[in-house]
Amino acid sequence: MNDISLGLLIGVLTCLTLLGAFFSGAETGIVSLNRYKLRHLIKKNHRAAKLVDALLSRPDRFFGIVLIGNNLANAATAAIAAIVVQRMYGSTGAAIATFVMTLVTIVFAEIIPKMLGSLYPERIAFPASYVLFPLLKALYPLVWLTNVVSNGFLRLFGINPEKATSDQLSPDELRTVVRESGKMISPRYRGMLLNILDLGQMTAQDIMVPRSQISGIDVDRSDAEIVDLLRNTEYTRIPVYQGEINNILGILHMRRIGRLFDDETNERDVRDFILANMREPYFVPETTPLNVQLLNFQKEKRRMGLVVDEYGDVQGVVTLEDILEEIVGEFTTNLGGNSNEYERLPNDRYRIDCSVNLRDINRHLDWHLPIKANSARTLNGLFVDYLGAIPANNVCFIIGSYCFETETIADNKIQSVIAFERKK
Repeated sequence: MNDISLGLLIGVLTCLTLLGAFFSGAETGIVSLNRYKLRHLIKKNHRAAKLVDALLSRPDRFFGIVLIGNNLANAATAAIAAIVVQRMYGSTGAAIATFVMTLVTIVFAEIIPKMLGSLYPERIAFPASYVLFPLLKALYPLVWLTNVVSNGFLRLFGINPEKATSDQLSPDELRTVVRESGKMISPRYRGMLLNILDLGQMTAQDIMVPRSQISGIDVDRSDAEIVDLLRNTEYTRIPVYQGEINNILGILHMRRIGRLFDDETNERDVRDFILANMREPYFVPETTPLNVQLLNFQKEKRRMGLVVDEYGDVQGVVTLEDILEEIVGEFTTNLGGNSNEYERLPNDRYRIDCSVNLRDINRHLDWHLPIKANSARTLNGLFVDYLGAIPANNVCFIIGSYCFETETIADNKIQSVIAFERKK
């Protein structure tokens, strides 16, 4: 070493420091890569992405080559630094060499490259993979030896180092990914994705049109009444029943009744015409998750189902459009367009029909009324749960940050309220 010039030693020292920085930055950069983006690049035949994936497929070997290179570089740096300082300051410079090289190694060979690797993982990891992968092949015996020792100790504690960890996301984790996507996904599409993930948490009972609001055809009524209902209905599919709604006979599609109005003499045969042109009913258990029911509609080639409880009694109607609206939002302005259900008043107050579904109110008014599993689903049900009884007279009360004043109470239920959100 005494024959080597001081300038050359300083040059080697600098190169070794940069080599240690390379291994530190490469380690952080590869570990910090987005695994899902990496898989996307692999599908596009990105060569560097394939090399990185090969390195990460065996973490023990990857960390083995990185740490071997990093520690060899740092050890050689310390040894040459001691020689350089001894030549410059003699034996008294040992303490100075230790302090200075520790500081240089920490700052330039550890902190800075690791920060760059975490901030720009792709820029660091992909070029580094072209060096690390062949280096792993060249030094495989040494890497294998270190892995045998380290893996042996891990197995003593019941850990299998060769078992790959799962990168699968749970539904809650996937929701977090979607929410944190920022500008990569527009707010509208982000909301749709979140709604799709939430379908499994809702059931047919949550979004059904309740039994009391079902518009159906009672074949026991007169022909004139049935024809009048058919002429004025706004629905495409109508349940057909006899006597009461639990006695469902079938579902009538409006496109089949065109011939019924071609000749007024057909009105005397209305009942027979309906029975001949209706389709058999399709029943849906009220506890069916919406994601399952969406697939069932597709499988059965249906767009409407009659929701029944555990006793087989009809509780309401659910349609394909209802489920799709939970994903993309309302196709029509049903709530806002129907003054009987929803009416905006001065001073940001609203007159609301208490039979309206809580989810509809939250969606249209951007409110956050509480919705819990196996709990009330309509505004009237929420009030009864909150008050514990049906009030005999009009009352005012507060639920969360929302104020309500009952307006009409009849037929054993609260029919309408005046509501507004309290300002914070």
